[in-house]
Amino acid sequence: MASIYEQALGDDFNKLHPRIRQRFGFNSEAGIASIGYGVMDFISFSKWAALPLQLGTLRHIMFPQGGKRVPFRIENYAYRDSFGRETVTWNRQFKFQNKLRKFDATMIYSQQRNRIVDYLGNKQHLAVDLDVSVASSGGIQIRSGDQRFYEGWLQFRIPRSFTGAASVCEWYDDEQEQYKINVAVHNPLIGCVFQYQGSFQASFIAMPQSALPFDAKPLRQEDRE
Repeated sequence: MASIYEQALGDDFNKLHPRIRQRFGFNSEAGIASIGYGVMDFISFSKWAALPLQLGTLRHIMFPQGGKRVPFRIENYAYRDSFGRETVTWNRQFKFQNKLRKFDATMIYSQQRNRIVDYLGNKQHLAVDLDVSVASSGGIQIRSGDQRFYEGWLQFRIPRSFTGAASVCEWYDDEQEQYKINVAVHNPLIGCVFQYQGSFQASFIAMPQSALPFDAKPLRQEDRE
């Protein structure tokens, strides 16, 4: 079975660097997880976005804190959610001197939308369309599109002026033998809202579905894509 990223990229998946294919190529049947440790060279945010970023910390969606040389951990688990969808967890931790910050998400491949949908946070209230492509470095490039809010009977598309457009690039540096990551979120009114850049090492460990840690899955699952 193809991973959700292979489904999104089709034949272009084979153009990725082999180490990127390894990180983005496993699925729930593989029985493995990718665990990475590294350092973010810098993390920054806009003071104009401090309040919404602070609210986001309640659901593990970004945060209003910056710094340099911040220890970083990333956990990727693949599983079938309660609706039978192939899902990949992205749990990120940033260890500042005074606080541990979290930025969590779960991704699926939506047959309905013919693309990956990213549920931000630990309760899947925000669903974001993603466009995935191959970068010139052989890395994977991800750009966000429309965003939707779901809670109970309430559902609506969020206007772009109230959201941030994310650009993510992850690639592998053969000389340094490390994964590199660059994430930037921009708002059309205030510019760069949140950004981080750094490097990490990743290992692949045995992870049967029965052994998934509690926080590998969101607290709430949303079937609307």
